[in-house]
Amino acid sequence: MQTKWMHPLFLPAFLLLLAGTAAAQTSLGASLYGAFGGASSANGVEESPTNTAGGLFELRHISNPILGFEATYSYNRADETYTANTAVPAGSCTTAPCVSSVTIPAAAHEITADWVPSLHVANLRPFGVLGAGVLLNMPSNGRNNSQSSTQAVYVYGAGLDWGLLPHLGLRLQYRGNLYKAPDVTTLYTSIDAFRHTAEPMIGIYLNL
Repeated sequence: MQTKWMHPLFLPAFLLLLAGTAAAQTSLGASLYGAFGGASSANGVEESPTNTAGGLFELRHISNPILGFEATYSYNRADETYTANTAVPAGSCTTAPCVSSVTIPAAAHEITADWVPSLHVANLRPFGVLGAGVLLNMPSNGRNNSQSSTQAVYVYGAGLDWGLLPHLGLRLQYRGNLYKAPDVTTLYTSIDAFRHTAEPMIGIYLNL
């Protein structure tokens, strides 16, 4: 009795898994993106990131619709502007910590490991992204008491692979990053607040 009703229930799932395994792929991807983040404010300080462009590299392996994973590395300029919410009276001090606003030139390096569920329909593969990693912000110089800052970063997103040739395709995706605002200077108190960065992307991928 049990075998009779289990077959219709599990056979479609088994066939879907089998089809996904047959369509397994490993790919290398490269994308250009815009990084757009909002200002964060706390402890009497407002910290604003510079909206900028960057590049993302991906090594992705998809075994079936459920089992898909990738490792990524991305880079972009990540200048940070700090502004004191309380105005500093003119001539009240001359030392660096009394500066009311300062911009720290920096670069951001991000490494993540992500889960990538997907579907394969004709030459299209819509996919999702959910992962975590490390974000390293490195100042370009040692001015204004600058320092490097490392945070955990949480990643989510979705996208579409569009196969144009047997081994080459177009990749469109959106990735969102959630992390604590970096402390790239000791001139101001840490704002200790989370920041969200939106990253729309366009790129290509090569099936290996």
